[in-house]
Amino acid sequence: MRRRGKRGARRTAVYITLGAVLVVVVVFVLVQTRGGPAKPVILYVNQGNGVVNGSNFGEMLNFASSHGFNTIFFQVYRAGVLLFTGNELRSFANQSHTQGLKIFFALYVTNSSQSVPSAMFGLGEDGISLDVSTLSLATQESLLDGLSSCRCESAVTTTDMNSPLKPDLLVLETYGVASQQYIRHGIIASVGVFATSGLADYQSQFQYALSNSDGVMVFDYAGLLKAGYQAHSS
Repeated sequence: MRRRGKRGARRTAVYITLGAVLVVVVVFVLVQTRGGPAKPVILYVNQGNGVVNGSNFGEMLNFASSHGFNTIFFQVYRAGVLLFTGNELRSFANQSHTQGLKIFFALYVTNSSQSVPSAMFGLGEDGISLDVSTLSLATQESLLDGLSSCRCESAVTTTDMNSPLKPDLLVLETYGVASQQYIRHGIIASVGVFATSGLADYQSQFQYALSNSDGVMVFDYAGLLKAGYQAHSS
């Protein structure tokens, strides 16, 4: 009887131990699967520096996906002109998603008379990005409010390091080492190819921005191609 009692106690202890291990494993798995999405690693495509359209859009996507980017800010509007048709924009969104990339349609707005072209909303884009650094704060706020009917993510890129705007993604244009003092969590930091002295400097700025903020935006695709730089998101 004593032996049986000891065996029963041992079995109970084993079951308790196994149960505890199982709980730890389940918690670990849940933590891993609920760890949240990766930080945005954004490639900005500026049509003013190098045109990207239907003929080379796929080439740009291949570059982005093979160089550590997970999001595209694709400029589709410049100084009051929508550069693409609705069908073209929908195709760009579909192609991006096929590559596993998010795409924001980027609007470069240069004066207060220009309005957000709402006809481009709902074409498969993940978000709309406003490039509005040259405008007054009141105009920026008005344009951001105009994105509410999009039902997509909003982003603002700005040179105002103390911007009070609250889009889903606030991207500060922290180009160059001197601007690293403004890099912090709660914003997306930026790296400018034009503000680097070489590949090592670019990679150093990139890693600092990614590690010390909620993501990084690289400006821009044409500059990366010209310089031969690569982004490393890990």
